[in-house]
Amino acid sequence: MSFRPDLFASQMIMGNLQQDLSHDPPCHPRACAIQDCLTKNGYQEEKCQAQVDALYECCNAFYQQQGDKATTMSCPKASLLRLKMKQRAEAAEKHK
Repeated sequence: MSFRPDLFASQMIMGNLQQDLSHDPPCHPRACAIQDCLTKNGYQEEKCQAQVDALYECCNAFYQQQGDKATTMSCPKASLLRLKMKQRAEAAEKHK
């Protein structure tokens, strides 16, 4: 895995993964970071991709720990999360 300054910066702002997983509800700080980013950037989603990646990282870890039937208001359902992560990975490959 390569170093990504944008993701590193967003993780520093939001806290580490274990802290965000143990938050009530899980991953909520990362979901809030997306909303904050969108507000600051005039709702231009392309400027908040690092925050979206960070949320998906947290949600993926949440489902790995709790199982696919677990729920948290901060994360999409496990199947949708995996689809979104796959789509983002494919899009990133196209832009290389």
